[in-house]
Amino acid sequence: MSSVQPFPSGFSARSIPTNGTSLHVRTGGQGPAVVLLHGYGETGDMWAPLAAELARDHSVIAPDLRGMGLSSRPEGGYDKKTQAHDIAGVLAALEVDKSDLVTHDIGNMVGYAFAAQYPGRVTRFVIMDAPLPGIGPWDEIVRSRALWHFSFQGPDAERLVAGRERIYLDRFWNEFSADPKSFSEAAREHYARLYAQPGAMHAGFSQFAAFDQDAIDNKAFLAKGKLKMPVLAVGGAKSFGSTMAVVMRAASINVEEAVIPNSGHWLMEEQPAATIAAIRAFLDRKS
Repeated sequence: MSSVQPFPSGFSARSIPTNGTSLHVRTGGQGPAVVLLHGYGETGDMWAPLAAELARDHSVIAPDLRGMGLSSRPEGGYDKKTQAHDIAGVLAALEVDKSDLVTHDIGNMVGYAFAAQYPGRVTRFVIMDAPLPGIGPWDEIVRSRALWHFSFQGPDAERLVAGRERIYLDRFWNEFSADPKSFSEAAREHYARLYAQPGAMHAGFSQFAAFDQDAIDNKAFLAKGKLKMPVLAVGGAKSFGSTMAVVMRAASINVEEAVIPNSGHWLMEEQPAATIAAIRAFLDRKS
């Protein structure tokens, strides 16, 4: 049984040292660069269908974030400001000066920290279905009981989940989708295997544990001014929906809204064609 859609045959994957760690990075295609940043419960593998579409006229760069997938799992550095520097180091190694940015979930938070710290390096920014710590309606959003996992971390949480990674992750894939069947069994097995690697859950919980620091950092970024590059805020109709645009209007001056019908949080799994079409149309537009 295949696990997840592979990246196109022309792509290569390698480990790139950056910012005191090392990220697993897939690259391929040709043309202007586009960086794809995944979220929690997945890895850069989630982007294969989009990469296949964009590689025709873009150089596609799809890393696994610090501590996730096949990237190194250092003890610290899971605040998104630090992880933005991870991405800057990858781009420096690849000699990429400017890129479009497409992000989902935790990737949104890393992407925002990157765009805020390196605004001249992001041409267009597509941000999908997750909030930004400390920005816009954050305090209201985190009160949702559905987001209890934001506070679930520490040694005992790790002991509870050890050997039960699949059960823990199923909860995300089931509860945050419009139809759990759209997140395939093969993909679940694939990601559960990656998250069951030694230290992977500790690193995953560390992404959430950093949210308080991320909120402090994001408020400091915002105090210096809103993002100026064009932003497409994409929400699943059965998930964040138009709230994504509300979040981004608090952080950016040039925001377009897209809501993907019949989709929950897992846009690339639930409605790949509609999601890819929305991304493509936005990136193709001339600034």
